[in-house]
Amino acid sequence: MKLIGFIVNPIAGLGGSVGLKGTDGNLYKLALQMGAKPNTVNIVNQFLNSLEYKKEIKFLAAPAQMGEDYLGDYEIEYEVFGEIGDKTDADDTKKIANLLIVKNVECIVFFGGDGTARDIFDAIGSEIPVIAVPSGVKMFSAVFAINPRAAAHILDTLVSDSIDYEEREILDIDENSYRKGILESKLYGFLKVPKITNLIQASKDNSRLGVSNTIQKKEIAHEIIENMENDAVYLLGPGTTVKAICDELKIPKTLLGIDAIYQNQVIGLDLNERRILKLIQEYDKFYIIISPIGMQGFIFGRGNKQFTPKILRIIGLNNIIVIATRNKLKELTSLRVDTGEKELDELFERFFRVIVGYKEEFIMPVR
Repeated sequence: MKLIGFIVNPIAGLGGSVGLKGTDGNLYKLALQMGAKPNTVNIVNQFLNSLEYKKEIKFLAAPAQMGEDYLGDYEIEYEVFGEIGDKTDADDTKKIANLLIVKNVECIVFFGGDGTARDIFDAIGSEIPVIAVPSGVKMFSAVFAINPRAAAHILDTLVSDSIDYEEREILDIDENSYRKGILESKLYGFLKVPKITNLIQASKDNSRLGVSNTIQKKEIAHEIIENMENDAVYLLGPGTTVKAICDELKIPKTLLGIDAIYQNQVIGLDLNERRILKLIQEYDKFYIIISPIGMQGFIFGRGNKQFTPKILRIIGLNNIIVIATRNKLKELTSLRVDTGEKELDELFERFFRVIVGYKEEFIMPVR
């Protein structure tokens, strides 16, 4: 029987669909006012449903909405410990994680984003291994499993086999700068994670600024603009590769947000789910233009959670245009998605055309 810590950040990811780009501090209150709906239950259920070795695990769970509430419907032994308030915050995460140090747990499974990873590090450093289940808005650190099912597979491997560990970096992202379209990151610390290839994401790579990359982005932009349909709205994801399209059109682009253009003119900047759905009521045809995150390969589920499962299903997989520089694709063996819904993720498991230049494309699998 493996003793495993179990901590859930119940407000993780709230800001994603409403375009807040994070919920550090008290921003979760604003997210709720804007109509955000928690997706934590879905993420935790995906993880628990995917576990094969349930009878070989005993969870030491945080109380109530930080752990206990999710485990009652599963045939998994668990014990609740510690105390939290009615409204949880970062201090609760740190307090519970710190208590686990003396409980001799094999590892700690936690659900959250970069902010939660920093809280866990503050409490335990690299003393106890962790399995980080992605459920936040910002998840650029190199400690997260690629999705909840992968996290479950990692825990199954830990239970059933010997496993090696490595220390991987946690990034400190400045949320205020991030909301202004500036990605400022610095190394915050290291957490010890299982060393399992292809189940844990790499650290985000900031776009290179060399001349070669600039030329490649211009080529991609020319290819996109030349083939734009006059009766379609184009929803443009974040990143410098997508921004190059707007630069060529001489129109503004929210670097780390989602914008809409129609007939080469901006009709919406820094959109959230609600505003995208409103546009869908007003126009008939839509395309999404997206670029994978460097080193990680995610096209959905990291940094663009405004593209919710509902929106992706309405627009359809055939209306998604993936663009990337050749340099970026050289670092990837596949594309990835983590939409928050298992069934939708499985629909993405196909080959996608990736436009890499003018009249040039690669074929890449989504895994």
